Amino acid sequence: QVQFVESGGGLVQPGGSLKLSCAASGSRFNIGTMGWYRQAPGKQREVVAQISSAGTTTLADPVKGRFTISRDNARKMLYLQMNSLKPEDTAVYYCNRLILGTLESWGQGTQVTVSS
Repeated sequence: QVQFVESGGGLVQPGGSLKLSCAASGSRFNIGTMGWYRQAPGKQREVVAQISSAGTTTLADPVKGRFTISRDNARKMLYLQMNSLKPEDTAVYYCNRLILGTLESWGQGTQVTVSS
C-alpha cells in the first residue's frame, strides 16, 4: 500500500500560481494512474487531473489550459502546477492512486485558498 503526503498549498490572489507536491511512500509507485483531487466546502470530492503510468494526462474541464500534472517515478513524486487561479479553485487538494478501479487511502491534503 502507498501513503501520500501533500504540500505546497497556501493563500494566493486570483490570477496567481501555486505548485502542489505529493510525496508517496511504499513500493511500486510507477504502477497505476496517479491523480489530484479536490474538495471544496460543502461539495463532493472531485478529480482534477490524472496521469497514467505511461504519462498520459487527463484534465477536468474547469482546469484545462491552467493546470499541469506531472510525475517523477524515480522520486515517487506527483506534482500539480496551477496557473491563473480562480476563487472557485479554493479547496483541499489530495493526491491518490487508482489501480483496477480502487483508490488508496487518503492523505491529509493541502489547502488552497484563492482570494483577494
